[in-house]
Amino acid sequence: MKELLKYTLQLADNALILGHRISEWCGHGPVLEQDIALTNTALDHLGQARSFYQYAAEQFNALPVSEKEHFFTSSAIQSIIKDGKQVDEDDLAYLRDGWDFRNTLLVEQPNKDWAYTIIRSFFYDVFNFFFYTELQKSTDVTLSAIAEKSLKEVTYHLRWSSEWVIRLGDGTDESAQRINEAIANRWQFTGELLTMSEAEKAVATSGIGVDLEKIKTLWKERVAAVFAEANLDVPANGWMHQGGKEGKHSEHLGYILAELQFVQRAYPNMQW
Repeated sequence: MKELLKYTLQLADNALILGHRISEWCGHGPVLEQDIALTNTALDHLGQARSFYQYAAEQFNALPVSEKEHFFTSSAIQSIIKDGKQVDEDDLAYLRDGWDFRNTLLVEQPNKDWAYTIIRSFFYDVFNFFFYTELQKSTDVTLSAIAEKSLKEVTYHLRWSSEWVIRLGDGTDESAQRINEAIANRWQFTGELLTMSEAEKAVATSGIGVDLEKIKTLWKERVAAVFAEANLDVPANGWMHQGGKEGKHSEHLGYILAELQFVQRAYPNMQW
C-alpha cells in the first residue's frame, strides 16, 4: 500500500528534520542543563525517525520494481533500484532529494533564537503527544509499537517545552516580547500539522492512521491552557502555510539537507 509508505515517510521525515534542527543547539544552549536537555530531545527524535525509516524501507523493498522506479525522483535511489539492491534506513534519510521529503514546514524553520526554538517545539510537542496517543490504537502493529515507545519520550518533550513557554511568557518584559514575536511568526505554520494529506486520509479510513480531526480540538485546548498560564494570547486563525506534506518546502530544507547529507553523498557507501 503506497499510501501507507507515504504516511510512514511523513512521520519519519518530521522526526528527522526536527531532530536535526534541535541538534544545532548542541554546545550552544543558554545553560549547560538546557544544552543537554535539547541534545537528548534531538536524539529522541532521531530514534523515532530511525524506527519509521526502517519500516518504510521494508515497505518500499516489497513494492514491485515498476512502482519503485517512479516513487522517488532521487537519482541515487534510482541507481540502487537499477542495481537490484534494497534500500535501507540510511538511504531514505541521506539519498532522497528535498522534494521527496514529506515533513511539515514547521519543523524545518530555523532556530533563530531561544524563544523561536521553544515555541516551534511546543506547537509540535502538543501535536505529537495527542498524535502518538491515537496512533497506539493503529491496526498496524508496527506503527502502534513505535507510537507506544515514543509516547514516553514525547510526554517529557511536552512538559519541557510547556514549562519554557510559561517561563518566557510570564517572565521579564524582554522574554515576553521575544516569545510573543516567535508565536506571531510560527503560528502560521501550525495549520498544516492538523490538515490531512491524501495519504493521511487513506490510512485513517482503513484504521491504520490517525484521524487528525479527533485531535484538533485537543491541540487547541492544550495550547490555550498553557498560553493562559503564561499570560499569552492565542493568535486568531488566519492564512496558514501548506505544502510540506506534498513535498513543497521552504528554502530552509535545502540547507538542512546540504549539511545532513554531505558526508554520505561526498563519500558514498563509506562505513565507520
